[in-house]
Amino acid sequence: MSNQDLLHQPGSRVVELDIEGMTCASCVNRVEKKLGKLEGVRALVNLPLESAHVTVPEGITNAQLVDTVNAAGYKATVRQPAPTPEPAHTPVNLRRRLVLAALLTVPVFLISMVPAFHFPHWGWVAAGLALPVVTWAAWPFHRAAAVNARHFASTMDTLVSIGVAAAYLFSVWQLFSDPLMTQHPGMKGMEQGGLYFEVAAVVTTFLLLGRYLEANAKQRAGDALHALLSLGAKDATVLRDGREQRIPAEQLAVGDVLVVRPGEKIATDGVVIDGTSAVDASLVTGESVPVEVGPDSRVTGATINTSGRLLVKATRVGSETTLAQMARLVSEAQTGKAPIARLADRISAVFVPVVLVIAAATFILWLLFAGDPGAGGGLRPAFTAAVAVLVIACPCALGLATPVGLLTGTGRGAQLGILIKGPQVLEDTRTVDTILLDKTGTVTTGALAVDSTLAFGEFEEREVLRLAGAVEAASEHPVARAIAAAAAVQEADGDHTEAHDGGQLPLVHGFRSAPGGGVTGTVGARQVTAGRTGWLEGNGIAPSETQLQAQAAAEAAGATAIWVAVDGAVAGIISLRDTIKPGSADAVERMKALGLRPLLLTGDNAAVAAQVAAAVGIPPEDVYAGVLPEGKVEVVKTLQAGGATVAMAGDGVNDAAALAQADLGIAMGSGTDVAIEAADLTVMGNDLSQVAQAIELSRRTLATIKTNLFWAFFYNAVGIPVAALGLLNPMIAGAAMAASSVLVVANSLRLRNFGRKARVTGA
Repeated sequence: MSNQDLLHQPGSRVVELDIEGMTCASCVNRVEKKLGKLEGVRALVNLPLESAHVTVPEGITNAQLVDTVNAAGYKATVRQPAPTPEPAHTPVNLRRRLVLAALLTVPVFLISMVPAFHFPHWGWVAAGLALPVVTWAAWPFHRAAAVNARHFASTMDTLVSIGVAAAYLFSVWQLFSDPLMTQHPGMKGMEQGGLYFEVAAVVTTFLLLGRYLEANAKQRAGDALHALLSLGAKDATVLRDGREQRIPAEQLAVGDVLVVRPGEKIATDGVVIDGTSAVDASLVTGESVPVEVGPDSRVTGATINTSGRLLVKATRVGSETTLAQMARLVSEAQTGKAPIARLADRISAVFVPVVLVIAAATFILWLLFAGDPGAGGGLRPAFTAAVAVLVIACPCALGLATPVGLLTGTGRGAQLGILIKGPQVLEDTRTVDTILLDKTGTVTTGALAVDSTLAFGEFEEREVLRLAGAVEAASEHPVARAIAAAAAVQEADGDHTEAHDGGQLPLVHGFRSAPGGGVTGTVGARQVTAGRTGWLEGNGIAPSETQLQAQAAAEAAGATAIWVAVDGAVAGIISLRDTIKPGSADAVERMKALGLRPLLLTGDNAAVAAQVAAAVGIPPEDVYAGVLPEGKVEVVKTLQAGGATVAMAGDGVNDAAALAQADLGIAMGSGTDVAIEAADLTVMGNDLSQVAQAIELSRRTLATIKTNLFWAFFYNAVGIPVAALGLLNPMIAGAAMAASSVLVVANSLRLRNFGRKARVTGA
């Protein structure tokens, strides 16, 4: 069962818990197992976020969940929804413990390790200075170890607590056994096995430093999500009873009319009902170029109005807005576990008990074979090696390897307008070798635009477009609007011979239209007719053979051809095309560089499909034309049956089934909610290059996680034998263990720079 399935079981609800006290992968496993013992409960616990997403059936209360976690030795609280959650800060107590430990550890180290600092009875002074370090400063380790011991469990804190306590108590026992052992300067008690106060203090300080740096790094890793959540406007201006009123954004309701002035954020998703402007959507979509909007244009909450005043009717508010859905998707992705993380979970479950056995065996073997046990010759190396094994083996890095990488990668994706639905998606992007690109709305804009105008006889091209635009301006058909828009641009240029009224198209009289046919009307003193061949013939206008050949050639080249007749005679042909998005060709090249085979999928005819494919660099044999919506799923299945691992990129309702069938579904954020819900990856922008960038980011995130896990496993695999052989000082082991966790987090934080420099061309 996938992570998403766990979080959306029928008849269940999802509870989010904040959990304090977890320190490693063993803690995560323990909490998941304890919650899993409640009938029907499934939990996904995240270590860096210190949280759990719990699927709860009917009959299980929140109190039962909290009590179960608390009984396991941790502190749980039910997370309350907040409009803009604040990022977690490094605990003040951790900083205080670190400062105290550092201040006392320095003199303990100097007194114990540097002969010049020795003085009579220095051992007792070292014991006194180290006592607050190994008790109060190290208390988080001891407390966690004690809680786990009560439940016959163990975590990395168990290893730290035993190691630190053993070093200190053994040293105190040495002092009481021979109170005069440090009476003379330069004596470290080598004959009796040595004093280890500096080991206990230094190990504690290094581990606290590691925890502190780790907490700061984890906070930075989660900054992207917190920044996303804070993008929304805090308040909004609404029109009520004809008056403007300022209210908090959370009080907005569907149907409210918002007044958005230049420079202000649009407070929620809606539709423009008045005004024109350019909207900067870069914070949400990742696209830097502002988008022109006007009446009937859809706008997204948290985007910025850059110029004109807009009136926006709210269509979605609160948890239903695009921003809230983005945050929810990112949070769910960060909570889940990639399949690659399961190996770390299984190992950590038995890791600590095995390490305790290895440490005990190390102590016994060194004691037996390193010198004369009766004279205490083997005690010092035995104790040193056993403590080093305990300290070096702490599996912090293992527990952080996957979730911190996922946290940083998905957070960076959110900043770029890329939403990764779950950890499984990372694995899927690695194996994908074929990508199906839906033409309309994905490779192309989905909006027709005038490509060329052909004039016949005495007519001129500019005149044909002007007259056609004038009559088409009275129609709402997409083809009519495209022709009217092109004609208006031509009029605004002012470079024509006929008089006009300030760059405006002339008015039309006697307008009439027929669905699927065309339009006709009087412009000035001229009767203008525009439309399909059947419409012209129905109005008594018959194109010549030469003109019909010209129309056929235009359609064969992939254009939509519209006849224009003036006063009963054919005046010309206007050719329209679905315009290709500017970045589509570059995006196809990037996909090829990633090892993907791009295929074009469209319901249009073969001529249109071939023209678009050639423009973006897709060979003719990789084009599927004339495919009906239900046929898109069959295309995906056919490719999969042939051994391909298929990704599908689309934006419409008719793409949803194919997106769900594909091994990796990619929805364009400019598309429908249905398509986005069916997809695994969503790019919030309208640029196909973001699809390539999304695959690049997913692969980079997976590669980072794999690197983290490799070094975490490698570190323990090498460190434990080295420590057991007596080749590693416990102080160095403590520093190395702390460094390993910080390095894993630092490696993950490199993902924050993704997309800022040179593009990635491989995985």
